[in-house]
Amino acid sequence: MDLISSLLAFLRVAETGSFSVVANERGVTQPAVSRQVRALEEHVGMRLVQRSTTGVALTEEGRNLLPAARSLVEAAESLSVSASPDQARPSGKVRLSLPAPLALPICNHARGLLDSHPGLSLDMVVRDSTSNLIEDGLDLEVRLGPIDDSSLISRRVGMTSAFLVAAPSYLAGRPVPRAPQDLRHHDCVVYSRWGKDDTWWFEAAEGQFSVNVPCRLRANNASAVHQAVLGGNGIAILSHLMVADDLHAGRLVSLLPDFPPARLPLYIVYPSRRNLPLRTRVVIEFIAELLKADPAMRDRTPWPGPASGLSPAGPGQGAVGAALASVDAAGQGADRR
Repeated sequence: MDLISSLLAFLRVAETGSFSVVANERGVTQPAVSRQVRALEEHVGMRLVQRSTTGVALTEEGRNLLPAARSLVEAAESLSVSASPDQARPSGKVRLSLPAPLALPICNHARGLLDSHPGLSLDMVVRDSTSNLIEDGLDLEVRLGPIDDSSLISRRVGMTSAFLVAAPSYLAGRPVPRAPQDLRHHDCVVYSRWGKDDTWWFEAAEGQFSVNVPCRLRANNASAVHQAVLGGNGIAILSHLMVADDLHAGRLVSLLPDFPPARLPLYIVYPSRRNLPLRTRVVIEFIAELLKADPAMRDRTPWPGPASGLSPAGPGQGAVGAALASVDAAGQGADRR
């Protein structure tokens, strides 16, 4: 029995819940994958999966084996890299999940990453909710807000920055809000993620405070909220990554610049630090450097206000920095936040 190959088959069956999915991935038959998992069960002397007509589920013994199985596979990959200089290059697929706004700069800059590492490929899952990394077969995920799952390794890589925005068509004939409390008399488009999304948090000199807003339209996807606001349906809080061009072009208007939406920490999370594959480490560093190059996403630094300006886009900032710089240059045409 090839132990590592059987462990790999077991891990993917555990992640996908399907022998046929793993068989399709590997270009082999379903019975071949089943035989590998059965050989592993005989090797460890216990049943690891329950097979049925509706799918595959792990037994308690199978769930207990997962951490050791991952460690062995990672150690084998690390050993392979150490034994051959030709293998000391990132190769293979990295599957990552990230929120819709962050997918924009990742896609804009992906060519540089992939050109630098011809053997590397990215499989991006764009979703605004958190994932189960193991069940969803993910190598890593970018998350907003505090991390409360102690089983995950997390690395803080920056902060969000957002605008309170509305379309001119919505504001026509309505009083422009002068304070966050005025939002109670407006239609608000809520970005639904955590269950209390109609409570919006803002920053002021005295600290953070919240306002409950009336929700006329709700969506669990940032792109949907963005389109709803562009359509004149109300006021929303959206990432600077999504609305910079709209503010510059006048399609959206930034409201309450003296009360910016509260910033949230950004983390990259992954299941294990031990023997992390080189391909995954390269992608983690790529995302971390991309966020670091964006002045609006730097960790533990204030959002650069209208008076301070943003430095011109340089080689490290790329398309994201250029978009932000263009908003700043617009001056009165698009007040930041």
